[in-house]
Amino acid sequence: MRISARADYEVRAVVEPAVRQGEGPVTAEVVATAQDIPHTFLEGILGDLRRGGVDSRRGGGGGYRLAREASETTVADVIRAADGPIVSVRGERPSGLAYSGTAEPLLALWIAPRASVRGLLEGVTIAGPAAGALPEPVERPPAEPVAWENP
Repeated sequence: MRISARADYEVRAVVEPAVRQGEGPVTAEVVATAQDIPHTFLEGILGDLRRGGVDSRRGGGGGYRLAREASETTVADVIRAADGPIVSVRGERPSGLAYSGTAEPLLALWIAPRASVRGLLEGVTIAGPAAGALPEPVERPPAEPVAWENP
């Protein structure tokens, strides 16, 4: 699985208004500075998020806020807004693939990580990172050193 820079920035851009929820709308400048996201790139991201994650208000006192409660918005929701399906094969959902012959078992191989990643990302709401906490299976780093290395 590959998390795009856009998806990473989108999740970070949504966490910032969640952290500042009681302060009213958060400006793009505040998000860009707090999360070290290039401002011009952030504007495009916020455009995507207006279609599925944040509300915006123009003018004095304007800015961005979560469209739903942070506890109702999952990291998976935000990643889907950025990149579409969480795990795809050649840009297609595994459920849309068909293999035959000796390649037939590969379909299950592609669906297994998809189910695992979806389960993990759908189990983490934006409220978690905003509060500085993640579920125990996520917060506990993998014990295998190879998990932290690139082969």
